[in-house]
Amino acid sequence: MTTIAFDVDRLRELDEGTQEAWRTYSESLRDLTGEEYERVEAESWDELQRELRRIARRRKTLVGKSA
Repeated sequence: MTTIAFDVDRLRELDEGTQEAWRTYSESLRDLTGEEYERVEAESWDELQRELRRIARRRKTLVGKSA
C-alpha cells in the first residue's frame, strides 16, 4: 500500500513538473517580439523538449517499477 501511495505521489510530482516546464517556456517568451522572440523561442523550445524527455524517462521508470 505504501509503495502505491508513493508512486501516485511521484506521478503527481511528474505531472506538476510537466506543467512547470510549459509555464517556464511560456514565461520565457512573454513580451518578446521580432528577432528576439525568434532567438529565444528556439532556445526555449529546445530546453522544454529536453525537460519533457527527462520527465518522460522518469515516468517510464516509475511506471515500470509498479508493473
